[in-house]
Order: sequence, then structure tokens, then C-alpha cells
Amino acid sequence: MDYLLTEEQVMVRDLARKVAREKILPARAELDEKEEFPWEIMKVLGESDLCGLWIPEKFGGFGQSVMAFCLATEEISRVCGGVGVTFAATGLGGAPILLFGTDEQKQKYLPALAAGKKLAAFGLTEANAGSDAAGMETTARKEGDYFIINGTKQWITNGGEAETYSVIAITDKTKGPRGATAFIIEKGTPGFTFGKKEKKMGIRASATRELVFTDCKVHKSQILGREGMGFIVAMRTLDMTRPGIAAQAVGIAQGALDEAVKYTKQRIQFGKPIITIQAVQHMLANMATEVEAARALTYALARSIDAGGKDYTKESSMAKLFASDVAMRVTVDAVQLLGGYGYMREYPVEKMMRDAKITQIYEGTNQIQRNQIGLSLVKESNQKE
Repeated sequence: MDYLLTEEQVMVRDLARKVAREKILPARAELDEKEEFPWEIMKVLGESDLCGLWIPEKFGGFGQSVMAFCLATEEISRVCGGVGVTFAATGLGGAPILLFGTDEQKQKYLPALAAGKKLAAFGLTEANAGSDAAGMETTARKEGDYFIINGTKQWITNGGEAETYSVIAITDKTKGPRGATAFIIEKGTPGFTFGKKEKKMGIRASATRELVFTDCKVHKSQILGREGMGFIVAMRTLDMTRPGIAAQAVGIAQGALDEAVKYTKQRIQFGKPIITIQAVQHMLANMATEVEAARALTYALARSIDAGGKDYTKESSMAKLFASDVAMRVTVDAVQLLGGYGYMREYPVEKMMRDAKITQIYEGTNQIQRNQIGLSLVKESNQKE
């Protein structure tokens, strides 16, 4: 479909597509097999000015465009979901600084992220605090002008590779949701270390590690927003960044559809390409329709945020939920259409299926997204009465 992209948006999309095809595609299989972090590719993305799409121009970015960020994430993920999430996770880690940072904090951290010289990560999830963020156990004890942080964050994308971390910790257990605070913590801070690199089903090029805090001393100037705003920082951040996960899912699904169409045009059975068989055409038709619907919802959400939409929690949940479910269905069908070849690592669709699964899990499971959508509907209904 023609989404009436601006000239700048077309430029971003085409540039991301060019980098993905020329730099990521040749390295995709090896990065997945070796579970190797794509530092060289991230440098290219930085040099191409793609890392600063979500950052305002005055901080060295492209102009704070969620739509442009989604276009780039989609094109990168169309080739490799692992590189796609590595790219997107810096946006997730930097978003709290953009949304709640002081001008001094923004000036200190955002230009390096925009240039791709440094990566960011977001520390919210813990072993006992995933969907239930209120179960968080990482604490920050105040001592004069400093906070002493102890605890562990789990399954953190870009963990160990990023230099800048936005981390949520409990500063007052008696205040419930109002007892958490967000901090900017730099790699190399004494008391801040990392666990082992996790071995994953998919997105293997992406690094996932624990963040370990042992009497980690952080100055109060590193607080984002103010003390007690941690959960607000986290929820506002996820509302803004879930379109990126939706775009990643759309990209993975589109990549799988591309491979399925290409293969079914080449595969000869019963004397003709299998794409001429109606059963195959119907599968492809369903896949293509769902991908386009997911893309339309994701783009509409991104444009709403860019236009200054105030409350898009429900729509962010919808886009992430729908696009990730589509990615899973489309990649599974792509494997089916490729038959035995689809199950082999020689062909990319088995990787795409493995990569797609995580989009239904991270940044809020799809069950939590449904809860959020349902609660929003109840709230809207009550307001109308």
C-alpha cells in the first residue's frame, strides 16, 4: 500500500533497506550461528545517521520521529530480527532520557546515542518482576547525595554491550508504585557488573545479560524525572517504544513472506510451480493480508505519537499485540510452505520463526497487552457514562 510517506521518510526507509541488504544480509547466518554481537553493523548504522531517528536535532538526531524509527526498524528486521532488536533497544534505553531527562542529561547522553558511538539499554525486568513490575526487588538506598543500588535485572537486551543504562529501582517500599525511581547508570560504575551472555532460541545476534548491582553508588543527579517517578517513567517509555517492537515484528513477517513467495515460484511439483496451486495461494494471501494490516496499524500509531498524541497506551498495546501475533503465524506458515527446506538452517525462514517468538514476549507479553487493552476499554466506557 501507498502510505503517503514524506520524502524524508522514503529516504530513511530506502537507506535502511540498502544497509540491511548490503551489510546485514551477507552476515546474517554467521551472526546467528556464532551468536555474535553485530558491532560492525551497528557502526555502519551510526555512520548512516540511522541511530538518531528518535532524537531531536538539537541533540544530534534526525528530529524525534517515531515513524522514521519504525521504518528503519522494519527494514532492518526484514533481514535480521537480531540486529533489528539491537538497533531498537538503544531507542528503548534512551527513551527515558528523552522523555524525562533534564537538558543537561540529554546533552550528556543523547548525542553519543544519535551518532551510534554508544548504545543504550533499559533495566526493568527481574526474575520475580516481569509482567508484575510491582514485584521489583532491586533497591536504591539513599545516603546523602547518593543512592546505593543492590539487586539484579534479568534478560536485558544490549546488556554488557551498551554504555548507558536506564534502570528502575525501589527507593521506598512503603509507597508501592510510587516508591520506584529511575536512574541513568553508566557502564564501568563501581558495583555495576554483568551476568553471563544468555543463549537464546532466536535473535541470537542480540546480547542478553543480567545487570548486577552490588553496593553501586549513583549520584542523585542521575535520577530521571524525580524520586518516586520510576513506574511512570517505565510505563511512558514502553508506550513510546512498543511501536518499535511492532515494526520489528512487521519486518520479520515481511521477510518471511518474501522468502515464501520466492520459494513457491521456484519449487516445481506436478509439473508446475507450487505458487499456482490454490491452496498455496490462499496461504500466501492470508499472510500478505495480515502483514499489511499489521503495518497499517503500526504506522497509524507512529504517526499519532509524532502528531502529539497524549494517551496512546491502548493503541501501543494493540499494535505490539497484533503485529507480533501476525509475525508468529506468518513465519510458521512460511516454514510450512518451504516444507523440509523450511526446517533447515540453510534457508532463513526457520531463523525468522525463532526470531518472531520473542516479539510476543518482551516489552510486555501479549497476555499483558490484552489486559491493558481491556482496562483501557473499561476506563473509556466509565468516562462516557
